[in-house]
Amino acid sequence: MSDILIVDDERDIRELISDILEDEGYATRLAGNSDDAMAAVNAEPPALMILDIWLKDSRMDGIDILKAVKRDNPDVPVVIISGHGNIEIAVAAIKQGAYDFIEKPFNIDQLLVVIRRAMETSRLRRENQSLRRQDVTQAEMIGTSASFRNLVSQLDKVTKSNGRVMLTGPAGSGKEVAARYIHANSNRADAPFVTVNCAGVAPDRMEEVLFGRETPERGIEPGLLEQAHGGVIYFDEVADMPVGTQSKILRVLVDQQFQRVGGNDKVRVDLRVISSTNRDLEQAIAAQTFRQELFHRLNVVPIPVPSLEERREDIPVLAEHFIAEFNTAQGLPKREFSDDAAALLQTMIWPGNVRQLKNMVERVLILGDGSGPIEARELPGIEEPEGEEGRVVLSGALATLPLREAREAFEREYLLTQINRFGGNISRTANFVGMERSALHRKLKSLGVVTSSKAGSRVAHLDETEAEAG
Repeated sequence: MSDILIVDDERDIRELISDILEDEGYATRLAGNSDDAMAAVNAEPPALMILDIWLKDSRMDGIDILKAVKRDNPDVPVVIISGHGNIEIAVAAIKQGAYDFIEKPFNIDQLLVVIRRAMETSRLRRENQSLRRQDVTQAEMIGTSASFRNLVSQLDKVTKSNGRVMLTGPAGSGKEVAARYIHANSNRADAPFVTVNCAGVAPDRMEEVLFGRETPERGIEPGLLEQAHGGVIYFDEVADMPVGTQSKILRVLVDQQFQRVGGNDKVRVDLRVISSTNRDLEQAIAAQTFRQELFHRLNVVPIPVPSLEERREDIPVLAEHFIAEFNTAQGLPKREFSDDAAALLQTMIWPGNVRQLKNMVERVLILGDGSGPIEARELPGIEEPEGEEGRVVLSGALATLPLREAREAFEREYLLTQINRFGGNISRTANFVGMERSALHRKLKSLGVVTSSKAGSRVAHLDETEAEAG
C-alpha cells in the first residue's frame, strides 16, 4: 500500500496524471477499465485511488468500483474525477465513502492539494490504528502459578491457528486479557482487535452496531464486524447477545459475509472469532436463550480462565504489576506491599477476581499516605482492634463454639487458606506454618482437608465424603 492507482478510460488523462504525480515523487499504477482496476486493487491495495466516475466499455462505473473498494478496503482514500460532474454525483460519491470530488478539466495544483491531504489523512488513520494495536499487544499475562502456566500453555497452542476460541471463567478473571494475548501473538497481530460488549449494547441496536448501516442521508456507516476485517472480533459475554442477532452471527460465521442494515450489498469479511462467557451456555441452550448451533460454532477450542482463588500464588506479582502500571499511567506512588500485607492479600476473598484486585490496588495508592511499604492496616476492610496490641478479634461464629470445636474450625480454615495461598504446595505450607510435613499431613487428615487438581494446580478443600458422613 504505497502507490496511487489512476483509473480513467481516457489514456491521455491517466498518463498525464501519472506523469504529474511521478514528478512529485509518487509511484503510480494505471487502469483503463473496471476489470483492470479491480484486478489491481485485489493484487495490492493502493495507498490512494484516483477514479473517473464514467468508464466507457466497462462492466462497472465509478460508483460501483467505489462501493467495492470501500467495502473490502475501507482505509483506501478514493478521489473521484469526472467531466460530467454535478452536485448530485458529488454527493452520491461522498456518501459512498469518496474522500473528495474534482471536476474535469481539473486544476493541477488543486488535484495535488487534494491528493496530499488524502494521503496524509490515510497515513494518520493507519498510525492511529497502529498505536491502538500496540496498546493491544501490551496486554500482558502476569503470573507464575501452575494454573496460570497451564492457561498460557493452552493459549499458546491456539495463537497460530484461526480456530474459534471460547474463554470461560468468572467475571473479572482476565478473559479479555487472554483474548488479547491470543491476538498479539498471532499472525493477525498487525490487524484490528475489536471488542463487542454483548451486555452493554441495547438489543434493538445490536445489529446496527455489528453490521453497520446504510442510509440516504448518511451513506455507509461501518459496523464492528467491518472494522475488525482482517483481524479479531471478540464477543465479550456472548451469552448476553440477543437471540435474534445470534442467528445472523451464525450466518456470518458460515458465509464470512453480511449485509449492512438498510443496505443491499454483501460485505465480505475475514475474521477470527474469540468469545467469552461467565455463564453456563449449556443451561442457556436448555432455557432457549442461546442457540445451540452458534455454541458449537464458537466453542471449537474451549479454554477455561482460572479465578483468582485458583491462582492465589499470583496475587503478589499481580499487585506489583498494577502498582507499576498505575505509576506509569497516573503518576501514583510506586510503593511495595509489606510481607504482612502481601500475605493478607493472598488470604482475602476475591469475588471480583483480578479486576477487584486491580481496583483495590488503585484505591490503596490513591488514599495511602507516604511512599513507604503498604501495610496490612491500609487494605480496605482491615482495621486494627482497639486496646492491647497483638490481640486477635474473634468472629461471632467462633465465639459461640466450645473451645475444641472453635480450635478445629479455626485450624481448618487457616490451613485451607494457607495451602491455597501456596498453590497446594504442602512443603511450602508446612514451612510457613512451622510444622513438619508429616505432622501437617496428619493434621489435614484429622480435619478432613484434602487437595485435588483443578485448572492445572492443587487446590485444598474439605473431603466431601467425610463432610457428608459428619
